[in-house]
Amino acid sequence: MKKRRFEKELEGLEFELAKLQETVQRKGLKIAVIFEGRDASGKGGAIKTILRRMNARVWRVAALPKPSDRERTQWYFERYVKHLPSGGEVVLFDRSWYNRAVIEPVMGFCTEAEHEAFMREVPQFEKMLVDSGLILIKFWIHVSAEEQEQRFQDRANDPRKRWKLSPIDLKARDLWIEFTQARDRMFEETSTERSPWLVVDGNDKRKARLNIIRAILDRAPYEFNKQAFKPVKLPPRPSIDDCDYCEPDLETLNLIKDYYAD
Repeated sequence: MKKRRFEKELEGLEFELAKLQETVQRKGLKIAVIFEGRDASGKGGAIKTILRRMNARVWRVAALPKPSDRERTQWYFERYVKHLPSGGEVVLFDRSWYNRAVIEPVMGFCTEAEHEAFMREVPQFEKMLVDSGLILIKFWIHVSAEEQEQRFQDRANDPRKRWKLSPIDLKARDLWIEFTQARDRMFEETSTERSPWLVVDGNDKRKARLNIIRAILDRAPYEFNKQAFKPVKLPPRPSIDDCDYCEPDLETLNLIKDYYAD
């Protein structure tokens, strides 16, 4: 998709997201959106696109680091529960509890027994979340092996993106088949009628981001509150000349150097 068309489509979708945001605040809705997929599938970029013009007090990102020694002794879902949305919030999970469905067993970060326990428990856990009134949306962003390799090469050769290429990414690159098998089992056992997996074609980043936003809007009920979107008439701005205050010159306020002076 060309950038010009992407920006035009996104502009309209951002207005719809603003309607959703207003509805979430007014009605106290709770929405959790999970972003899963292979490394370099575009999870972070999709999240940044969604948040571009949204209110950070309503939308939060949960991108958890590896568990601490203390967290490893807890019930597995415990560290994620504290990041779930309260009323009036939308939380976007950049990876989630589904680490234990694919990454951890393939990379050897959990035992087989821990993996099996997770697969049994997660449908019940998500049923409790949905029954409590939470709107749960789960995305798996799919990229082909060829597209992922191209993105890895881009990260390897661009110093600005080098931080995105971790040793785990490189190891996972060699385990494509194992990741695919774990993903297929995850789909089979954890995609339920109430919390299904939604698969996104991520080979075209721009189209994927637009499709994700549309899918969220299709699944999160929202309204157009005309009163909330009426233009705001601002009163005349008070003039500084009408008071005794004298504003100092910028040069007296430790003004930084203008690095782009003509």
